[in-house]
Amino acid sequence: MKLIGLILSLGLIALYFLDAAFRLEMMTLEMLGHIALRFFTGFLILGIGVFYEHVIRFKSSIFIILALLLGDDIFDYYRNVNSFTPEVILLSIYMLLWGALTGYVTMRHIKKSLGRQ
Repeated sequence: MKLIGLILSLGLIALYFLDAAFRLEMMTLEMLGHIALRFFTGFLILGIGVFYEHVIRFKSSIFIILALLLGDDIFDYYRNVNSFTPEVILLSIYMLLWGALTGYVTMRHIKKSLGRQ
């Protein structure tokens, strides 16, 4: 559990510095939605589905993630929200990777704690 807390804490600290470096307003409802979608996509699809349980092949997961994120960007385009900047793309990659790492470590911890019982 300490490792999960450490990963979440370090991820939040890095997110703070990314926010300061890119000067993005992350506390708006729009950006929180983008951040949450990318984090939980990485958490569920990459972290749990690919790297831990191996129920999804990596190539298939990339197509699923691209479809989800492309759908989100198309939805933003129709609402006249310009979220297709290099800063937002780098933030999206960071959120996917942070979510994947958190998902993998969380599932490993849950599996170990269930194995002890």
